[in-house]
Amino acid sequence: MPVYKAPVEDTLFLLNDVFQFERYNNLPGFAEATPDLIEAVLGEGAKLCEEVLQPINHSGDQEGCKRNADGSVTTPKGFKQAYEAYAAGGWIGLAMDPEYGGQGLPYTLGAIMNEFSSSANMAFSMYPGLTMGAMAALYVHGTDEQKRTYLPKMAEGTWSGTMNLTEPHCGTDLGLIKTKAVPNGDGSYAITGTKIFISAGEQDITENIIHLVLARIEGAPQGVKGISLFVVPRNEIGADGSVGANNKVSCGSIEHKMGIHGNSTCVMNYDGAKGWLVGAENKGLNAMFVMMNEARLGVAIQGLAQSEVAYQNAVAYAKDRLQGRALTGAKNPDKPADPLFVHPDVRRTLMSIKAFNEAARAFVIWNAIKSDVAHRSGDEAERKAADDQLGLMTPVLKGVLTDVGFDNAVKAQQMYGGHGYIAEWGMEQFVRDARIAMIYEGANGVQAMDLVGRKLGRDGGRAIMAFFNEVGAFVKENEGDEALKPLLVSLAASLGHLQQATMWFMQNALAKPDNAGAGAHDYMHLLGLVSLGYMWAKMAKVAQEKLKAGANGQAQRMNAKLVTARFFMERSLPETAAHLARITSGSDAIMALSAEQF
Repeated sequence: MPVYKAPVEDTLFLLNDVFQFERYNNLPGFAEATPDLIEAVLGEGAKLCEEVLQPINHSGDQEGCKRNADGSVTTPKGFKQAYEAYAAGGWIGLAMDPEYGGQGLPYTLGAIMNEFSSSANMAFSMYPGLTMGAMAALYVHGTDEQKRTYLPKMAEGTWSGTMNLTEPHCGTDLGLIKTKAVPNGDGSYAITGTKIFISAGEQDITENIIHLVLARIEGAPQGVKGISLFVVPRNEIGADGSVGANNKVSCGSIEHKMGIHGNSTCVMNYDGAKGWLVGAENKGLNAMFVMMNEARLGVAIQGLAQSEVAYQNAVAYAKDRLQGRALTGAKNPDKPADPLFVHPDVRRTLMSIKAFNEAARAFVIWNAIKSDVAHRSGDEAERKAADDQLGLMTPVLKGVLTDVGFDNAVKAQQMYGGHGYIAEWGMEQFVRDARIAMIYEGANGVQAMDLVGRKLGRDGGRAIMAFFNEVGAFVKENEGDEALKPLLVSLAASLGHLQQATMWFMQNALAKPDNAGAGAHDYMHLLGLVSLGYMWAKMAKVAQEKLKAGANGQAQRMNAKLVTARFFMERSLPETAAHLARITSGSDAIMALSAEQF
């Protein structure tokens, strides 16, 4: 059966040493997040994930969710109790304003806990994850009354939350939605329509579910300019906060899915359900994007999380499984064969996953800190710069981490040979679970188009230029460090490829938009590789400094960081040249064939 150990030590290295988390203690909630507190929080979170969530991951996948005759949904054995334990630990309201029952700690800590819980049990982690996203949208755009009504109950875990966007006839193109909202005359609206692919849409874990639903008020403009957002509780709520009768909200069916079986993915029917407008009329996407952007970072983390847990199990198997002899001679002459771990190609595979995981974790934390700055800093320039970076990097995080996370789950499965295909070993579940992350919250091709079509040129390219300047400045500041020089040479070369690709788009995409579409996927991965390379350069610099200072018992770990950084620069980062070549080949061959020729 699979195992999982949360990477607490590596996370603390990133927080304390690489990003110097204490530098931000002028932000609300950060002063309380001392190194000792953070270590205690992450330690407790790791314990919950390892001891409560991970043991019900495989069984939850095997059992799945069941829709009952009355439309209710039963979640797998242990999920309700696990949710209660998760809520009791304060994890759902970790970053929420204390005024509404939260702890007010940095969002960054919540993002880290999301990785731990998603590795331990991705299907389970979606229940609290969606609740936190719904809370964020209500906190930013809800009325004071809405916040008082919903947030405390959601923060404590008594109620949960969802997001309802997709309909049978429309996914990414939300301008096509048909769900309608009719004013009731008392400030509420009657919501009627069908939504599909609604994760956690119905369950037996919480006493009420607070749905955030996109709908069109009668008479509103067509397209995205006529979409509004509504909060629609599954059950009516009394003036005293009590939960009453069903609010004409029902689960029509649950989807039979490839993975995440422990999460109920529902078809939701709204038959005149009573809902209340969130934010301004016809500005629903503005409000929903708060939740969607948080969800995209959450999905990026899921890609990393499945890569990490699959890697941990693959390493354990490779060390234990005897298979063949080392090319340089028997390593275990007293045994009939050597472990898989001695073979260079096995090590190549495992090192490629390890190098990605550690850099991706740094990439996530770097941007999570920017999210905290964007939402909590009192300095407008700081907030704007952080928001610029988040806007640019969110599609990269979502697209690259889930693409590579799935690939890595497959690579880890391959380490097992035929056993990787057998359910009892657990590896095929990681592959199945990882696959959905590439699709939902905007399929990765859509993320790439969003990056190239909208984010890259926004504000005259201010965000990408800031990234160029930051990475370039790091290279220049450290060019005299002989030990770092080989890494910096590689990083500088790949940064050059990214700059060339950006310039090529400027020169060739405006007049011929298909060039942007044809190169978008490669550009997203090119920017992702340079970002991961930058993370490795930063980590290697700190590792070197710690070794020079004596390492305090961390010499083995810091040396491993330097070797892994070198591997990434030698084996992964050169792919930026291939991405550049594909981008600059343009769209002619892609668009040349007629539909009949396919």
